[in-house]
Amino acid sequence: MLQPKRVKHRKVQRGRMKGEASRGSELFLGEFGLKAMEPGWVTDRQIEAARIAMTRYIKRGGKVWIKIFPDKPITRKPAETRMGSGKGNPEFWVAVVKPGRIMFEIAGVSEDVAREAMRLASFKLPIKTKFVKREEVVGEVHEG
Repeated sequence: MLQPKRVKHRKVQRGRMKGEASRGSELFLGEFGLKAMEPGWVTDRQIEAARIAMTRYIKRGGKVWIKIFPDKPITRKPAETRMGSGKGNPEFWVAVVKPGRIMFEIAGVSEDVAREAMRLASFKLPIKTKFVKREEVVGEVHEG
């Protein structure tokens, strides 16, 4: 599972997920991507399950990039514990995903293969997603 090697604070507050993603909203490395359409927490296990679903479908062809990283610890108190006595212990890690964020990218495969791989991956995720592809800019020539 993905998780940070070390963190500044062992326990963090829940926070809010308002607004659109300002960074990571454009395709950067791959030709096709999976874009988040709503805010949410994606756990390390969900990211791994989606990665396995994609790589298993594309069968050694192409390359997959994971563009999100679970760096937020989520705490849980033990079952049947009375209220109070502080915050619980960190149980798992999540990536905070805002709408517009590209979560996965694929290159080196055809569009229909990439579309199906992303569809299989989206079933593993707790948020609505959309398949996106790189828009080729035509006619722009940079002269310098």
